Amino acid sequence: MNTPRTFTDKFFLVVKGLCMGAANKVPGVSGGIVAFVGGFYEEFIYSLQKVNAKAFKLLINGRFKSFYRYINGSFLTLLIFGMLVSYFSISKVLDYFLVKSELYVWATFFGMILGSIYYIGKDFDYWKKKTFTAALIGLGIGVAISFLSPAKENDNLLFIFLCGMISVSGMTLPGLSGSFILILLGNYVLLLVDSVNALYDTFSELLVGDFSFTNNTERLHTLKILAVFTLGSATGLVTLSHLLTFVLKHYKHVTTATILGFITGSLGVVWPWKKTIYKTDLDGNLVLDSNGKQIIMNYERFLPDLTVVENWMAIFFIIIGISILLVLDWYGKNRRTES
Repeated sequence: MNTPRTFTDKFFLVVKGLCMGAANKVPGVSGGIVAFVGGFYEEFIYSLQKVNAKAFKLLINGRFKSFYRYINGSFLTLLIFGMLVSYFSISKVLDYFLVKSELYVWATFFGMILGSIYYIGKDFDYWKKKTFTAALIGLGIGVAISFLSPAKENDNLLFIFLCGMISVSGMTLPGLSGSFILILLGNYVLLLVDSVNALYDTFSELLVGDFSFTNNTERLHTLKILAVFTLGSATGLVTLSHLLTFVLKHYKHVTTATILGFITGSLGVVWPWKKTIYKTDLDGNLVLDSNGKQIIMNYERFLPDLTVVENWMAIFFIIIGISILLVLDWYGKNRRTES
């Protein structure tokens, strides 16, 4: 996995990290799909699987270069750098367009997932009874998750740790949206909005020498929640990567068929034509988070009225989403031809 990369390869790897970070932030979209379609899913899982006892032994013994090479450090560093930049920049732009042009954003994502289904399925020629059954199971689970109702917010630290382990599945399992899972668990706003904003505010204050946050009990509690969530996410990444490495090695065709079915089932989550259901109190008034934003609870889906121009525009953006995947496919084929 540690093959030399050109500058162009490194640049595109950061871009892929940007896309993964943005995708992980949006309910219904999986960062794992970006990895799968981008052609680096298996290397991503393999590299995470290398974070094991041997890696920690190299680190403790001060063999930093060996540790870096062993875990495929160049790959992980570039990818994670892209994710972090995305989380505090591109995802903000995405949030803006979700407010201003929500229908077109969802339509683009819907098209991208349709394109990813084509991308994964076009070269899959192992349709047998076992793989077909696996695809149906994946489809059923994907559809079921799409229509689950969300739970209430819970800031218990053990539950937060479990949220981290579960939500990170969106990075390792294509089609499973970690952020949508957090909505179902009731902690999307707490963990992906309030906690991230608390960290951003803290860094901003530290840069100007302001340490007043140390006296802010609520801020410290939120930062503690973020730390536990991050620890749970890291644990989930490493644990799932070991499991997926084994599964991909011994049951690759069944796993691919399951992922294909699961992604197809997840189309219900990103269906563009839907009404957002926001959290309300007992009197029917909207409940806002600490930043004054409405809290998403779920979505009510409906069929589009094709007499409305806006809906034809949404179909156009679905085509754009599909085209993005076709371009990625073309890029991947050319890259393999050149090498």
